[in-house]
Amino acid sequence: MFTYTEEDIAVLKRILPVTFLTLTTALALGAAPAAQAAGRPSADSRITTAFTLPGEKVYPEGIAADPRNHTVYVGSYADGTVYRARPGRAAAEVFLPPGTDGRHTANGLRVDLRGRLWVTDSTSGVSVYDTGSGARLAHFEVTGSEPLFVNDLAITPDGTAYLTDSVRGVVYRVTPELLAAGSGPLTAAYDLRPYLTPPVEGRFSLNGIASDPAGRFLLAVDMVAGDLHRIDLRTGAISRVALHGGDLLHADGLDLAADGTLRVAHNTTNTLTRWRLSPDGTEARLNRTVTDASLQIPTTLSHTPGRTLVVRSQFDKGGPMGPGTPTTFTVASVRGL
Repeated sequence: MFTYTEEDIAVLKRILPVTFLTLTTALALGAAPAAQAAGRPSADSRITTAFTLPGEKVYPEGIAADPRNHTVYVGSYADGTVYRARPGRAAAEVFLPPGTDGRHTANGLRVDLRGRLWVTDSTSGVSVYDTGSGARLAHFEVTGSEPLFVNDLAITPDGTAYLTDSVRGVVYRVTPELLAAGSGPLTAAYDLRPYLTPPVEGRFSLNGIASDPAGRFLLAVDMVAGDLHRIDLRTGAISRVALHGGDLLHADGLDLAADGTLRVAHNTTNTLTRWRLSPDGTEARLNRTVTDASLQIPTTLSHTPGRTLVVRSQFDKGGPMGPGTPTTFTVASVRGL
């Protein structure tokens, strides 16, 4: 089993209260009944289990699907393991073992158009892997001694990756030129702090991020305020998306389809929402909501033909960095979202 050094533990002690205060507060204020019921089968026939993950203390967080062959990758927040689920298989397998390349966590995951797997480590930065051999192709780290939490990422059509830092409130950028170099520091491309909810001690707000399929803009969510921010990739302008019919409170992972459908996982409320985004990305209208305890604290999602795959994190069951409660971890399949 992968073990943490004293320095690693000190870093995690600074990060984890930020990460989980939103979850623990929500449970204390009334989300607990839903979370406690999370192990029960869903009453909604649209929600089933797509596949299981090996291990009893996985606490998965991120998910990515390879558009070339529909292989799915899932990351463990507990120890950085990356799992691979092949099409048609009922169980995933370990693709990258815990601690590979010194990785502590596996949060945001994406597969780019060339089939490379990007994996964020919340404590340091992001690594890029060959999905065939598992070899690490590149690695980028955040500089400075301030607390950080590298969370989610999106990749634009030109191959540029953008990553959110939930503690520093910025978006990092890795260009194709930097990727070709193989390593380097992660530097902030966009500072969203002036646009986010005023920071509250022990909480973070900037979370999921998605790219316009045409490469014109990014969308990044403020999970505390329930806001969605638009970053114009041509001008650098940052604006708030006008939301109609609802909000993005507790929103975690985002999935933006080419037809303008935005799908969102709201973690502590066991909710998924579907939005219609305007062509210019300045407005979004809520048109479907699914709330079900069997979603088990959904953190991220990936829409594939005919279904949406949703990570059941079960963060309420003693993890991911605590002692944990041995249980079965799965990825849900949701139809009709």
